[in-house]
This record gives sequence, structure tokens and C-alpha cells, in this order.
Amino acid sequence: MNPHALAPESRDRVYAACARAISEAGSERESLFLARLALLLFEQVGEESRCMKALDDALKALPIPSLSA
Repeated sequence: MNPHALAPESRDRVYAACARAISEAGSERESLFLARLALLLFEQVGEESRCMKALDDALKALPIPSLSA
């Protein structure tokens, strides 16, 4: 278990705030916003190998968009 994992209620609040920020950035700047956010968070992690693993894990678990979801 990750000792730095967010509590479920904190995770929900952070998720909602992230979704609002993505919406505020707009579709034209969404990718830039997400890349900048990731970089800032990676700097907080401070370990390149953990950041690279997170990128790999996120890509592997990325769902295929569905209109029915």
C-alpha cells in the first residue's frame, strides 16, 4: 500500500478540482495543462524512475473512450 495515498474523501475533492481545472483550461489548452500539472507533480515526487513508472502505468491503464460510458 502506498503510504502517500490520498484518503478517499480527499481523492474525491482533488479529482473534482482537477476536472474543474481541465474544463477551465479549455479543450485548446487541455493537453498543455495536463503536461504542466504532471511536471509540477513529478517535481514533488523528485525521483525520475518513479515518475517514469507512473507514466508507463497510466498509459497501460488508459481506457478506450466510449460514448456509452
